[in-house]
Amino acid sequence: MGFSRRSLLGLASAVIAWPRRSYADVHALDEGWLTTAGLDKGFGALAMGTDMAAAPKATTPARLHGIEASPNSPLAVAVGRRPGHVALVFDRARGGLVSQFAPGEGRVFSGHGRFSPDGTLFLTNEIERGIEDGPHRTMGRGMVAVRSVAGKFEITAEWATNGDGPHDLMRVGETLVVANGGIEPHTPEARDAEVSGSTISLLDPASGGIRGEGALSQDLASLSLRHLARDGQGGVVVAAQDLLADGVARPLLFDIAKDGKLTAYEAPENELRALRGYVGSVAIDASGAFVACASPRGGRVSVWQRDGRYVGAVPLVDGCGLAATPEPGRFIATSGYGEVIVIAAAADGLGVVARRTGGPRYDNHMVVA
Repeated sequence: MGFSRRSLLGLASAVIAWPRRSYADVHALDEGWLTTAGLDKGFGALAMGTDMAAAPKATTPARLHGIEASPNSPLAVAVGRRPGHVALVFDRARGGLVSQFAPGEGRVFSGHGRFSPDGTLFLTNEIERGIEDGPHRTMGRGMVAVRSVAGKFEITAEWATNGDGPHDLMRVGETLVVANGGIEPHTPEARDAEVSGSTISLLDPASGGIRGEGALSQDLASLSLRHLARDGQGGVVVAAQDLLADGVARPLLFDIAKDGKLTAYEAPENELRALRGYVGSVAIDASGAFVACASPRGGRVSVWQRDGRYVGAVPLVDGCGLAATPEPGRFIATSGYGEVIVIAAAADGLGVVARRTGGPRYDNHMVVA
């Protein structure tokens, strides 16, 4: 599936028209992205400019996962990868570690946290250390820890996620959406497991009260629901990973309705199988018309229209970091081999319209700075 020459010229010119800001210019009001990476002496949170060059803003010996920018200050937070024991608070404008904090007692970070819309709170998904539950060891019950930014990220409230192994969480309008991943693929708990126990919880963002729940059908019970993306208009999607490596081409991307109902994004069987049961990151473009997911195991980034029609995929070896650009139909993606690409999507196909190599070992996620 390809572009016409006219379409491709238009896509390329849209990328060339970007303001040329380097990472040194990225601050709360400029274009750019935040991401994480493996560095020579550990790991770090990085800022990336529209020239696709990146530089560390804070470093740590611990591997990082999700990263989030404050909506009203230069602060940003990178949360440790599960089982995480530290989250870094750093200044994304000037660089430098501001502070760090740990999960609640007896818990570990799942890798993700989110600021409240006004920037006064930071919410982290946390997992109780594995508990014995019959003959199988579970991922651990989930909690949302509500933290005061002004109070040095101390916990002020705790809400049950109503599920095990919560991974991502996201405020969507007047609802807090939590992806309870259940049993996580490629962990000791997943050995011989065929049912993840994954759910979507819809919580009241003020009280943590349960408003609704979504669950997968029995034929998709092996999927672990993990990463979320929103479109700014009340829509939200979730991407999944599969416990089973049985060769069955299961959908790995779902739309979440306001009542929690999950609707799969379908694709040709060979395209679903090419994802190899694993989506590591998901994003919706600036227009809300396209959704993309990155599969490091499949070595590709796949794109759908929001109406459910599959558009196509582009190759990216060990690619996982993924975010929207300011332009409609554009995504930026990173790989563990230091590659950065810009993907342009349209109704008649998609293509790579910009590329940079030689960067650090980019990790799982990136967000708009």
